[in-house]
Amino acid sequence: HCLSVRAVCKREIDCDRGNGYSWKITLLRNYWKSKVKQEWLSGKYSNIPSQNSLPEKSMYPMDVDTWGEILEAELER
Repeated sequence: HCLSVRAVCKREIDCDRGNGYSWKITLLRNYWKSKVKQEWLSGKYSNIPSQNSLPEKSMYPMDVDTWGEILEAELER
């Protein structure tokens, strides 16, 4: 699970591990973020007409760099 989360959230996982978090805590801190981020990066939410159309689990607290990755992916589509 940790490796699949790291595939999406490499920067976040490496930062947590560098700060001394165990793999278990790192996974708990980043699991849902990786799921939401992967859906955004894959384009699942690219053609949503309004915020009311977003599924309940489409948002998760993310930092500026993560949103930058998502916006760059959108611009490339």
